[in-house]
Amino acid sequence: DDYDLMYVNLDNEIEGPVLGTEETVSCDCQREHTEWDKLFIMLENSQMKESMMLQAMDEILKVDLQTLKAELSQLTTNLAGTFTATIEKVTSHIVSQVEQALVKNSDQAEEAKRLHESEQGKVLKHVLLLSHNVSSRLGRLESTWLRRSVFIYLTIFLIFSGCETAILFPMRSKKIFGSVHPTAGMTLHSFTACIWIKVTEALHKTIVFSYGTKLNPYEIQLYLSWESAVLVVGGDQHKLAVKNVVVPGKWIHLCGAWSSENGSASLWVKGELAATALDIADAHTVPDGGILQIGQEKNGCCIGGGFDEALAFSGKLTGFNMWDRVLSAKEIAAQSGEDACSIRGNIIGWGVTEVLPYGGAQYIS
Repeated sequence: DDYDLMYVNLDNEIEGPVLGTEETVSCDCQREHTEWDKLFIMLENSQMKESMMLQAMDEILKVDLQTLKAELSQLTTNLAGTFTATIEKVTSHIVSQVEQALVKNSDQAEEAKRLHESEQGKVLKHVLLLSHNVSSRLGRLESTWLRRSVFIYLTIFLIFSGCETAILFPMRSKKIFGSVHPTAGMTLHSFTACIWIKVTEALHKTIVFSYGTKLNPYEIQLYLSWESAVLVVGGDQHKLAVKNVVVPGKWIHLCGAWSSENGSASLWVKGELAATALDIADAHTVPDGGILQIGQEKNGCCIGGGFDEALAFSGKLTGFNMWDRVLSAKEIAAQSGEDACSIRGNIIGWGVTEVLPYGGAQYIS
């Protein structure tokens, strides 16, 4: 049987059945393409080429993407390693700097601590020294204040045991004085005499009390010289003075003590030692038989008593006591205390020994 064959040419065109040789040679039956055929053929070719191009580009893109991914992965790995190394290096540097700073700060802190402790020690030492000085000053102030309080108390009241009375000398006069009659003999190798006084005015020599004989009117004297107090034993050439203790119009307590053993003499003001000396009438004996007076001295020079108005005491006095021995510092301090007038001397005891006022002197309470 004869078969109809169809061939496709390279231009993808469909041809009709192949005829016999005889027919082919004898007749050319190929038909011409229409415009629509050409259009469809071109469209098919275009789609195929687009498909092939897309496929090729897809393959290329896949390869490029894989290459890029590999390169990015490598870059990431490299960057990560470099970054990690850099971070580690920077971190190590920072840690090192921080450690150095901490060590430096620690050293500075230790130094500051040592300096602070040293300064604290100095400050503490200074505070302790100040505390000691303040305590010492407070102690002295307290002692002074207590004594001053006692004197204020005595000044205001002047009424305590045994000192209910005082003798008033209203003015300076050669007729105003007080006569004292000792309880015991006045033959003395030592003595202590104490008295409270409030002088109106003190001149060059204002007599507080005086004991003398015809041979020596100045055996024992306690007198004021302006602001000073003076103790005389055995004569005017043997005396001991203390300055700046007398204040007119203010009560003051005075004590004078003497011993013939070495001529030691002392003056005490407000219960405290104010002056002392040796070789004051040493080996001397105060004789008995003289005249003891307060507020004046009897020098034996003149008829009518031998008193000098310029020597007279004006003011008040009380608590006059005398012993035939030298009192201790504690005993003398007690004489200026609250119970001063309850302590009486064995030669003169205020409130017991006879003391007679004359010429206008009078007892007051």
